[in-house]
Amino acid sequence: MNQMFEAVYSQSLAALFSDSVMYVISWLLTKHLPNPVPLLFVFSCQVIIAAVWFKAANSWYYSVFAPKKSAVIYDMRSGLERLVEEYGLAKKFDICLTEGVERCLADISMLNGMDAVFLSGIHSHDRNVILKYCVEKGIEVYVIPRIGDTIMSGAKQMHMFHLPILRTGRYSPSPVYLVVKRLVDITVAFTALIILSPVWLITAMAIKAEDGSDIFYRQCRLTKDGKKFEVIKFRSMRMDAEGDGIARLSSGENDERLTKVGRIIRKVRLDELPQLLCILKGDMSIVGPRPERPEIAKQYEEEMPEFRLRLQAKAGLTGYAQVYGKYNTTPYDKLQMDLMYIAHPSMVEDFRIMLATVKILFLPESTEGIVEGKTNALNISYVSDKQKMTAAGEEKTVEMKQGGDYIFKLRGSSDKDVS
Repeated sequence: MNQMFEAVYSQSLAALFSDSVMYVISWLLTKHLPNPVPLLFVFSCQVIIAAVWFKAANSWYYSVFAPKKSAVIYDMRSGLERLVEEYGLAKKFDICLTEGVERCLADISMLNGMDAVFLSGIHSHDRNVILKYCVEKGIEVYVIPRIGDTIMSGAKQMHMFHLPILRTGRYSPSPVYLVVKRLVDITVAFTALIILSPVWLITAMAIKAEDGSDIFYRQCRLTKDGKKFEVIKFRSMRMDAEGDGIARLSSGENDERLTKVGRIIRKVRLDELPQLLCILKGDMSIVGPRPERPEIAKQYEEEMPEFRLRLQAKAGLTGYAQVYGKYNTTPYDKLQMDLMYIAHPSMVEDFRIMLATVKILFLPESTEGIVEGKTNALNISYVSDKQKMTAAGEEKTVEMKQGGDYIFKLRGSSDKDVS
């Protein structure tokens, strides 16, 4: 989704909300329902004006401010260049150099004249050399963090023994934050249950009418400190969806296990509504890491032992990874996002995520599944060639995807490879 569409979409949602509030206020003041046609006309004009304005402003900005001359330095090819282009950052950054870290360190002067440098997958020692050089030369640096970087981002600055010290540890938000967060959870969940009760009724009737089977679907999930609980959802798949006993994630709207009603309610996340009961019960929060199934979490932990760090916080109905990622975003990237949220507990961030959740409800990208036939997001598709490389004494399996991107799976990885 390009930035232009996202900006217009966000502005349209804001206009729709404000216009709806004005309509309700007019109704209360005049004691009768106003004609909605003029309001719909105004809303249409607002959307058109917003689209024209953003298009003109966008064109003016890039005509005045030239893209930054940039370099991508990587240890192992991570597809960063593709991501830059996909998310529209190519207009801001003119990627004119992509180079491996070893060749860059051998001739670091190749960075001279650059406005920005992206660092991806580089070990701390090599990264520090490049960082110091860029700071001295006044070059902006964008670092794709490792797990250790994300954890340290929440460290507290201290002074002990006449030395500057950074202190970090387990997720330990203030008691005030926890109390306020719980009160917000109860208030939002209870209010949503009342307001959305008609939607509950219609959804339940539709599910029952389609095949006459169960309305709700219960499943074991993990929450804070690895505690198991039973999550409740509206059933969107056939009753025999996992008849073979193998745990699988959905492959999106093309998943043959989805019912007709299930395809509809998944598009707008209506299947998630019963989780409000889990929030009232205290097993979940409005905002937090997505609750995973124990068997799938175990698979993730076999590849990434740090995956269990997500369990420092209570599972959430929505979260950082759900808002800023996709359903099929890689587990490593989801872990980075969840740990970023855990490292910086804030009610301001919680409210920001809640509002952003409303924005993504109707976006198809946010409900896409993993590739059909795969059991979880660790499986890689479109593999056209495989080869093995050895780096830093560790064996790594390299899978080349179509388009020249590489996915690296570490075998027997150590902390230095993933942190």
